[in-house]
Amino acid sequence: MTITHLKQAVPAASLAGTRSEVAATVRDVLDDVRQRGDEAVRQYSEKFDNWSPESFRLSPEQIAEIVASVPQQVIDDITYVQAQVRRFAEAQRASITDFEIETLPGVHLGQKNVPIAAVGAYVPGGRYPLTASAHMTIVTAKVAGVPRVAACTPPIRGQVPAATVAAMHLAGADEIYLLGGVQAMAALAIGTETIGRVDLIAGPGNAYVAEAKRQLFGEVGIDLFAGPTEILVIAADDADPFVVAVDLLSQAEHGPDSPAVLITTSETVARGAMAHIDAILPDMPTNDMAGPAWRDHGEVIVVDSLDEAFTVADSFASEHVEVLTAEPRQALSKMTNYGALFLGEATCVSYGDKVIGTNHVLPTRGSARFTGGLWVGKYLKTVTYQEVTDTSSSAFLGELCGRAARVELFEGHARSGDVRAAKYGGAELPWSSHRFATSG
Repeated sequence: MTITHLKQAVPAASLAGTRSEVAATVRDVLDDVRQRGDEAVRQYSEKFDNWSPESFRLSPEQIAEIVASVPQQVIDDITYVQAQVRRFAEAQRASITDFEIETLPGVHLGQKNVPIAAVGAYVPGGRYPLTASAHMTIVTAKVAGVPRVAACTPPIRGQVPAATVAAMHLAGADEIYLLGGVQAMAALAIGTETIGRVDLIAGPGNAYVAEAKRQLFGEVGIDLFAGPTEILVIAADDADPFVVAVDLLSQAEHGPDSPAVLITTSETVARGAMAHIDAILPDMPTNDMAGPAWRDHGEVIVVDSLDEAFTVADSFASEHVEVLTAEPRQALSKMTNYGALFLGEATCVSYGDKVIGTNHVLPTRGSARFTGGLWVGKYLKTVTYQEVTDTSSSAFLGELCGRAARVELFEGHARSGDVRAAKYGGAELPWSSHRFATSG
């Protein structure tokens, strides 16, 4: 395999110090919220977001007033996009089935999929009010059947993010809080005097939010550990370099640490895309984010064949993989490590982020090697049940259990089996003089 790097990412400097500082700050906030509850939440909200309302939870009247302030076209668009997300999530839910089988006479084993009781949905704010995250986290949870969804979003520079609140309301949130950052994660996971704790938190966020989820994991469930947004484009010889450039920058604008990678079989396409990026970036409104991302985390790799391109792409395990080839569906059989595939020039990553209906909360930093993204199944607990109604089968299993448990030196387990073997099958209990009436 011949791999030529026309552009490489800047070697990662040691981030241990920065990560350590973030971890320490998050730990302090979480500990404080555990001790002081609402008082601590209010203090951090005022400190970080300049926001300290009488109540962080919006009342039905406040929600109605905020939604009424949003232009009708925005409401219509939100409603349409949420319908797409709901339709896909409903198809996912339909694919998850309960079942029961009989493995021996009278031995019934079953599976049920039970919705999580309470979910916290985090919708980021900051520089970008990510209304689409409301669709992904809340609509999907409601399709799964979650009875209580508590949704949080931060104020933006001290102002109410009206479109985001509208999206959260239309998605079906049961509670809406104007609260962001680590303090929101802590309130949802730990609970306070006015905010009930949840069982799982879903949704993206900045480094502090991600670290809070990491530290709270186990005490509360999470969707996944999210890092900077990633895009990887696989381009054949006939790909349009301008399209490649625009699509790479579409994801680079998420933040200065967002990787944007091009793998192509054509040096002409590679150099053309790089030239277009250099031309587009200076006038791009989000150049302050996209520029550093491309400069420090952009990569351009030329390979000999599409098979090599798929292999190299799999090694990245990127969040978003866009396939600009004549037969893009080849990627479905050639690749296994990705958060989501976008097949063909007519399908851009931005569609997945904003409008097409699949979930945009996806694995990053190589975690696509072992997990997919947020989906309706994340809000379900797959549980099992067992019932033995045939006493002969119970006697047989009891003898088997006794032998299997004693191999592992679990005498107590073995005796539970022995009891069934004796009561239902007439076997002797060598460790007890107790006698059972034989079953008829």
